Amino acid sequence: MARRAPGGPRRAALTRRRPPAGRPGKRAGATRERARAPHERGAAAATPSRKQALREAIWSLLTRRRLGRFPFPLTDRIPNFRGAEAAAERLATLPEWAAARRLKCNPDAAQLPVRRAALAAGKHVFMAVPRLSAPKCFLHLDPARLRGRLAQAATIGGAATLGTPVGPDALGHIDLIVAGSVAVDLRGGRVGKGGGYSDLEFALAVAHGAVDDTTLVVTTVHDAQVVRGAIPMTPHDVPVDIVATPTRLIRTRHTRPRPTGVRWDELTDAQLAAMPPLAALASPRR
Repeated sequence: MARRAPGGPRRAALTRRRPPAGRPGKRAGATRERARAPHERGAAAATPSRKQALREAIWSLLTRRRLGRFPFPLTDRIPNFRGAEAAAERLATLPEWAAARRLKCNPDAAQLPVRRAALAAGKHVFMAVPRLSAPKCFLHLDPARLRGRLAQAATIGGAATLGTPVGPDALGHIDLIVAGSVAVDLRGGRVGKGGGYSDLEFALAVAHGAVDDTTLVVTTVHDAQVVRGAIPMTPHDVPVDIVATPTRLIRTRHTRPRPTGVRWDELTDAQLAAMPPLAALASPRR
């Protein structure tokens, strides 16, 4: 299923001498060592195991090349990376960024520069509470109300203290979604840390009319997190429209449709009970 992405120049670059392991390159985003999406071996290959193999390869690569940043270890999380500020700056050059007024952003450290930039530009930012565990499952950061405290509000702890808890019906129209990623490909495939909550947040926002076809989905990653080949995707996975790295902007060539709502058949009663916003939405359906 996974295929090697075309690209003569990139392949040629791999033949050049690599810097010694453990020595960072001159640019924060520069690295010649890349992970590859795992190849499918027959019909029995399981998508979850292939995704996990890719996560572990990326975490290992970033650790080995010393491309990660606090918090450590990088495993089992959206990894923070060297050059995160540069990636956020590139993202902010997009016309879609300039036009966006309301963003939903993940709370991870890798996207802290994105949240700071959004608040500094006067954009409303919504961050989901962990695991959608509260009825008011989003924290609304209103820059007009947070004057003088924008940098603090952009952090996880600051958002919990200064943000206003709201339900999904208070999102309004979300112009841009910032998703944290462990790996992405050139076709818009994305792998998160494995919890599936980013996709559930998207589906919840779709169900409440906050996200539609005009909502842009973006991510910021290190260049080493952009893999060769295709990342395996399932029907509930959300493809990425734009990838920002410290060195470039990538408009992906994805043709995969976005999820149109919550896939109720994939959620157990126990999972719904642990996520009140989804439980409330599911009541008429189950």
